[in-house]
Amino acid sequence: MTTEQFAENAAAAVLERNGPIAVITLNRPKALNAVNAELSSAVGAALDEFAADPELRVAVLTGAGRAFCAGMDLKAAAAGLPVMAPGNEEWGFGGVVSHWVDKPLIAAINGLALGGGAEIALACDLAVADENAVIGLPEVRRGLIPGAGGAIRLPRVIPRNVALEMLFTGEPITAATAARWGLVNKVTPAGKSVEAALELAEAIAVGAPMALGAVKRLVHASPDLGSDWESMAWAENDHEWALINASADALEGPRAFLEKRPPRWLGR
Repeated sequence: MTTEQFAENAAAAVLERNGPIAVITLNRPKALNAVNAELSSAVGAALDEFAADPELRVAVLTGAGRAFCAGMDLKAAAAGLPVMAPGNEEWGFGGVVSHWVDKPLIAAINGLALGGGAEIALACDLAVADENAVIGLPEVRRGLIPGAGGAIRLPRVIPRNVALEMLFTGEPITAATAARWGLVNKVTPAGKSVEAALELAEAIAVGAPMALGAVKRLVHASPDLGSDWESMAWAENDHEWALINASADALEGPRAFLEKRPPRWLGR
């Protein structure tokens, strides 16, 4: 679907299926995909659809037009309108920042990712960015703080002092700088981030769905589990291992390897 077709679509976010991959596109290009209640509702519903469908294994999240997401819809906020999804406020900003899905989620940052837009990208597991993308958290310059997880997540992804510089100054960074610090996994030529994200998603989708979910849970739980030498971390590791080891897919993987064929994952 082209950018023009997205713009004509009334939905504030669109889910497209590409085999085992879902592409979720923020679809308010004239507003630079700024987040209002409609967009939060549409993205949150798309994530629920992705999570519930056993045929979908990885999702790519991107924006229509020249921006990934410019943050909060300030016009809506100034008018006193909600920007969270009505009835599903627990999903958080953009329908995503507090919306846990135990499948891999990749941000394809196709342009501006500022404020809440950067926080939406941070809520994803991986990120690919166009070379002309700009990522920043300018909230302190407006008397605010990053209220959608930016101050929590950014120092967990990049070095603390680098994160503090971004948060204290509000200065945006380029895609190249983001890649240097590990904020994005790959930088692509302009307009190619979705294509690269799909390639990454295809490589991920080869894995067993249950194993991918277990890995994601372990990685995101690890900061709360203490040292990797402590019993709590190993108890969680062993719990996930037992669940996966008892699955049909744990038998299918080695069998497929020995028979020299692609595995046929059952997701159980």
